[in-house]
Amino acid sequence: MHPFPVIRVPSMPLPRYRSLRLGLPGPKLTEALVSHAPDMVHLACPFLLGARGVALAQQRRMPCLAVYQTDVAAYARTYVGWGEAAVWKWMRTVHNGADRTLAPSTRSAADLVAHGIQRVWLWQRGVDTVRFDPARRNDLVRKALAPNGEVLVGYVGRLAAEKRVDLLARTCDLPGVRVVIVGDGPARRDLEKALPKAVFLGARHGAQLARLFASFDIFAHTGPHETFGQTIQEAFASGLPVVAPSAGGPVDLVTPGVNGTLVRPEDDDALAGAVAQLATDGELRRQYGLNAREGVEGRTWSAVGDELIAHYQSILASPGVTRHVRVAA
Repeated sequence: MHPFPVIRVPSMPLPRYRSLRLGLPGPKLTEALVSHAPDMVHLACPFLLGARGVALAQQRRMPCLAVYQTDVAAYARTYVGWGEAAVWKWMRTVHNGADRTLAPSTRSAADLVAHGIQRVWLWQRGVDTVRFDPARRNDLVRKALAPNGEVLVGYVGRLAAEKRVDLLARTCDLPGVRVVIVGDGPARRDLEKALPKAVFLGARHGAQLARLFASFDIFAHTGPHETFGQTIQEAFASGLPVVAPSAGGPVDLVTPGVNGTLVRPEDDDALAGAVAQLATDGELRRQYGLNAREGVEGRTWSAVGDELIAHYQSILASPGVTRHVRVAA
């Protein structure tokens, strides 16, 4: 068997968001755990597939670590309009079955604890500082997007209702500013109508995405329900100042007066005002951008991976952890 086998499982689309899919448990999961006989079960954003993983880990006495990445309760609130309490009840069952839950930000960790989830630890994310680099700034890209020398304000992310990209409407009206939106999702058509002055580029990846990041002047983040905010780190690595809501993961990342500005969540006037201040002060943008890059240079994926391994080792060394019994395939 390959030392790192990848087992594909069935999935189902989320209601009203068919491009996002949830993995479904099945016999392949049991077979994989039995045949691979891991020392640790790592659950990435456990909900359905992960819930079965927790149950199997408990049955086979395997140590188990869960990683909280997505605010599923907010999805229930936004797309269904009910069921938030039921989601939290289910998440308590799943996460409390693990030996440890890792949260990506202090706000998300506090949210988990407030909803009865135990043994929560902080584990933030890394960023590729080689791919995302200010040196990738491209004059041709800038000329195409800002033919009259406009200040480029970028948004990168999924275009979905909970991301509140519509809050950029007032920012689009700022003189000398061009808003560029990178990403796709179910709200794109509505957003194109709501933000007629913005440039929509669709999804971009790899080197093309890195060039766009580096070619922006300001990065605007709008979503109030982010558990972390990975695109903020990518903007920082690209040398950009960031304007973001003072909610969720961005609170850990953006230091006002150092690498960006935090504004009241879902306040389009405050968002536009913060962007306007940066748009009219090139030296402030430059200094924030330098600070932003410096602040993430130590957050490599290698360093973050070492932190994860330390969590594995800590769990395995805990007195209450029972080693699993290996079963031949």
